[in-house]
Amino acid sequence: MKYKFVNESQIEISQLMLPSHSNFNGKIHGGYILSLLDQIAFACASKHSENYCVTASVDRVDFLNPVEVGELLIMKASVNFVGNTSMVVGIRVESEHIQTGKKKHCNSSYFTMVAKDSQGKSVEVPGLKLKNQDEIRRFLKSVKRIKLHKEKVKTFENFTGNEEDHSYLADKFKVKFDF
Repeated sequence: MKYKFVNESQIEISQLMLPSHSNFNGKIHGGYILSLLDQIAFACASKHSENYCVTASVDRVDFLNPVEVGELLIMKASVNFVGNTSMVVGIRVESEHIQTGKKKHCNSSYFTMVAKDSQGKSVEVPGLKLKNQDEIRRFLKSVKRIKLHKEKVKTFENFTGNEEDHSYLADKFKVKFDF
């Protein structure tokens, strides 16, 4: 089996945020940032796997700080985990005020990408060579995220909502029942 170092497929891109990327509030539109995240995840996973890749899932996207028009958006992606045909690509997003150099962390996201051959069948990806504590930590965090995801899927697999008494919900949450 072939193995690759994490840095062999790392990608960093930056792009100036223009008024055409903004929402009605004058901030960069979250959907535009999501599109860029998907692109860099694709590039990173394709570089690692040496194949075309598709997005299988996105694990939580939290917009921590707004990105302003005129700021430089910087995205750093690396493969944090590999399975048989899939990879978890971690992406850190920062914005930089180009006149002051002040940076802010805007987002961290994790994309699960699957490598495909020319017929669209999933193909095996190279293993991962870890060479420092940061890479080991990222790998282990991915293992934990995958385990938690499987537990969540199992929890909701057969959940219908009919098994419980719902009367407590009106007191605890902002909800009314009208039936």
